[in-house]
Amino acid sequence: MKPLNSMLSGLPTTIFTVMSALAVRHGAINLGQGFPDTEGPADLVEAAAAALRDGRNQYPPLTGVPELREAVARSNARFHNLTVDPASEVIVTSGATEALAASLMALVDPGDEVVVLEPLYDTYVPMIRALGAIPRPVRLTPPDWSLPRAELAAAFGPRTKAIMLNSPMNPTGKVFTPDELAIIADLLARHDAYAICDEVYEHLTFGARHIPLMTLPGMRDRCVRIGSAGKSFSLTGWKVGYVTAPAAIAACVAKAHQLLTFTTAPNLQRAVAVGLDKDTDYFATLASDMQARRDLLSNGLRAVGFDVLPCDGSYFVVADIRPTGFTGDDMAFCHAMTEHCRVTAIPVSAFYTTPDAPTHLVRFAFCKQEPVLVEAIARLRAGLPDLRGA
Repeated sequence: MKPLNSMLSGLPTTIFTVMSALAVRHGAINLGQGFPDTEGPADLVEAAAAALRDGRNQYPPLTGVPELREAVARSNARFHNLTVDPASEVIVTSGATEALAASLMALVDPGDEVVVLEPLYDTYVPMIRALGAIPRPVRLTPPDWSLPRAELAAAFGPRTKAIMLNSPMNPTGKVFTPDELAIIADLLARHDAYAICDEVYEHLTFGARHIPLMTLPGMRDRCVRIGSAGKSFSLTGWKVGYVTAPAAIAACVAKAHQLLTFTTAPNLQRAVAVGLDKDTDYFATLASDMQARRDLLSNGLRAVGFDVLPCDGSYFVVADIRPTGFTGDDMAFCHAMTEHCRVTAIPVSAFYTTPDAPTHLVRFAFCKQEPVLVEAIARLRAGLPDLRGA
């Protein structure tokens, strides 16, 4: 028989599937996959349920129900002082992953180059390659994941069409600084390129200020900004994302969205509109609660022998396994930790596509209930001594 798509058939099973299955097998606490273990706001769930019963369950508009597009525009104005036309500059998608795919489809042609920053969310590079474009990875430097200016400049060239910028960043927890954003903005202007800005953790920052690249001088017409109801309201299963972009780009994103999913469940869209209009205290409390969980897990990891890297945002903290005395790599460590400690994390090397990735770092998700995090630390304290000889 003729072969299947070579790029897709060659993709391995995702590390999240592998580690989650291993966690189930060993009865482990799964701090690998980034989803909360509690429900989101009850009023949003009630709004979604009520919207199912109001007689509007047929196809909503391709670009999203007006209530949600208008709420996205208000949110842009409230939090980032961005004036957005909800009718022409907002597209609702079936999750941020679809938003990323539709945005790439709208911007790149085969042979175009797309700059990506490693370590990176594992769907970026396969999406780029599926479109016939070429990823140009630039590696950030731990422990603070600083942006290497010279290497970034060298990655831009005459074929550069876009950069993918994830801030706050998965898996590192980095929030890009004003100086770093200015460097990126300058390169985009000089090379006439675009930015696809994955900002799904925009409301989950801890002391650092999230600044959308779109707000910088000259960037309004070059940026696609992607948000996620799943991350902002702890409702990851709803898969509601939203794109903010200049009208010409948004129109092309909408065409890609039409080919991918066409639309998103209307009751969930209307409930997310309720969420985006929540008062500012909701978003502040969301961040402070998550910061408390970050601190709980980070302090616990340090207490049992890890070095913990800085984390200014997202659901994740990265830890250095070398002080534990384990002599294998990060993949072996995550397997051994799941089996011996019954706690699961993700090897950070899985977030690289280039050779010689760091093999001493692992990513823990702290978006869990506090008793779960406390129990995870207790299991690590009891089981880590066994790993040194594993």
